[in-house]
Amino acid sequence: MNPNPDLARSRQFVRSAVLPPPPPRTRSAADSVDEALQAGKAQAAVVGSDLVSFATRVAPQWRQDLMNCSLFAQLCAKAEVPDPKRIFDWYDAYFGALQQLGWMVQDQGFAVYVETSQNFSAHEAILKVAEGLLMPSMGSVALVKSTLEALASLDQNSPFLTLFSRESQQASAARFQVSLAEQAADGGLSVALMAFGLEAKTTLTQVLFFKSLASQATLRHCSGKVSINTGLLEALRPDLEEQLKDHARSFIRKLPAKLLQPR
Repeated sequence: MNPNPDLARSRQFVRSAVLPPPPPRTRSAADSVDEALQAGKAQAAVVGSDLVSFATRVAPQWRQDLMNCSLFAQLCAKAEVPDPKRIFDWYDAYFGALQQLGWMVQDQGFAVYVETSQNFSAHEAILKVAEGLLMPSMGSVALVKSTLEALASLDQNSPFLTLFSRESQQASAARFQVSLAEQAADGGLSVALMAFGLEAKTTLTQVLFFKSLASQATLRHCSGKVSINTGLLEALRPDLEEQLKDHARSFIRKLPAKLLQPR
């Protein structure tokens, strides 16, 4: 896959993509209280199997664009690799779609997460991967941590966790992403992208907070800082919005900002 696609090729890719049909839409309390995207405020959203956080300086339009990129790439991967057990084939398709949208994804190799204790905790493993990628920026690590804690504070039947579980896990296997978007020093956009594949010997429940004996679970991860071709992404915005118009409300839920406040 060409990591630097031109506009014509990318536009054709977006316009010709055949996405899976959206799931049946059911009404919930969250439908009438969806958070607005706001400048100057840390925010987070569940986008399918991606938990996305936004630092304060990321403009609202870019927040929406990045959510659309994540959702589009997930749907493309789901259409190309419908078998949920083929976790890493799914990721090949996912990363390839992001590249077509102007994401400069470099390393796509997955490493096995090594747990040094007898017990495995997905939540703690995610934070250790985040610390390795984001340090020494304590503010960035804190935002990822507060986003995870926000989800942990919700009722297990909340629409946020229901959506994430539906899109990330299947029996004893799961794949999910944790992303943090920030404004880069040059004024562009940078995304810390962490992708995970979890395989366990027991049925997975609440995958972000799954716990087991370390010998009973294998977590693989791929992480890196990704720069965004904002000019390309801006040009693709109308095509992405058109492709996702029937999917967005079924796959994107913005977390209430109050949940991200330090406690």
